[in-house]
Amino acid sequence: MTSIIKSNAKIGVYVDAANISRNGGNRMRYDILREFACRDYAEALRLNVYLSYDEDRADQNPSYRDRARGYQSALRELGYKVIEKRVKWYIDDTGNRFGKANADLDMAVDVLLQSENLDRVLLVTGDGDFVQVVRALQNKGCRVEVLAFDNISEELRREADLFISGYLVPELLPTRSEDGVGLDWGEIGSRVRGYCYHHDDKKSYGFMRFLVNLSPYLWKTDSRDDQSPYRTAFFHDSSLPENFNVMRLPSRNHIFEFTLAEPNGKQPMATDITLSGSG
Repeated sequence: MTSIIKSNAKIGVYVDAANISRNGGNRMRYDILREFACRDYAEALRLNVYLSYDEDRADQNPSYRDRARGYQSALRELGYKVIEKRVKWYIDDTGNRFGKANADLDMAVDVLLQSENLDRVLLVTGDGDFVQVVRALQNKGCRVEVLAFDNISEELRREADLFISGYLVPELLPTRSEDGVGLDWGEIGSRVRGYCYHHDDKKSYGFMRFLVNLSPYLWKTDSRDDQSPYRTAFFHDSSLPENFNVMRLPSRNHIFEFTLAEPNGKQPMATDITLSGSG
């Protein structure tokens, strides 16, 4: 049996927190994100989170200020460097006041400069403005991975050496809390998320593929391989969300959440299926 990959790679993680929070990842667990980035025992050399902070609101709302500062402190305890982007307020031509706190440029500059000492970069964003950054990093010899949830730039997805939906990473986001409490991700009775990789239109059934661990072998998608971190679940079309168009299946862009029920054959059954997101 082949031994597990143990990498000496140095990696950098760069999180566009505003983009992720707006697009499905508001409850993302940063400890799991770090574990995913270092899944092959790589060393996390840089862990940067780019957050907006509204000083005007903080002055008027102590609760906002305390929550924001507490959140930043929690991230630092996990080893992340917090780069704070202050909200700047403007008045438009009609007299309306609006704020801006775009951290894209700061993040792009940092990752390009710091990549000199990195072997791999994980960009946590779905923003298509980073396409040129991805290309520049690749031209410098870095492997570039992208993780995001919803509203993902298709060009960014294509340019990355590896794209993965954050919905698929075990425990990165909470599943529906009332189901599977106390069960590990992948156990019978637990809620997991996956995508349909095969569908039979005539017989009205298909198969879901889902991750069960943070393995360096993400490319081994065949669950029959002993080293594959993926498992398969069988489903009937009747378990899909109401009004979902089955002609969209199979699809890697539609991510489903489902409960794993006792097998009816070799694979567990996927039941009570809901749509989590679509890139």
